[in-house]
Amino acid sequence: MSNKKIIIAIDGHSSTGKSTVAKQLAKALEYIYIDTGAMYRAVTLYAMRKGFVSPDHFDEDKLESVLTEINIRFEVNPKTGIAEVLLNGENVEHEIRTLEVSKHVSKIAAVSQVRKKLVEQLKILFL
Repeated sequence: MSNKKIIIAIDGHSSTGKSTVAKQLAKALEYIYIDTGAMYRAVTLYAMRKGFVSPDHFDEDKLESVLTEINIRFEVNPKTGIAEVLLNGENVEHEIRTLEVSKHVSKIAAVSQVRKKLVEQLKILFL
């Protein structure tokens, strides 16, 4: 029997139930649901905490200079069975869902070095 990991990706239009189906499928298959959007939110929270991003300021260079300090992983909450986001070992699942983080996440996600970093972290998680 093979030990290869299977990755399932669901793509589609906004608000069609992709996340809902993905979470249910992951739970049924005992897989970890990875919310890549949550990864960008975690980087955004990190940037906010460091003062790199605010409503009237974004220091992309400073963010890029500390990307190696950012580690994001997912851990299943035994009570809910859902994977939650850990930023450098700290569970930030609730903090990353705030309106304040939502206001800045598109700026962070537009940075090519951030996208590259998160792709690297996804590879580490799955390969």
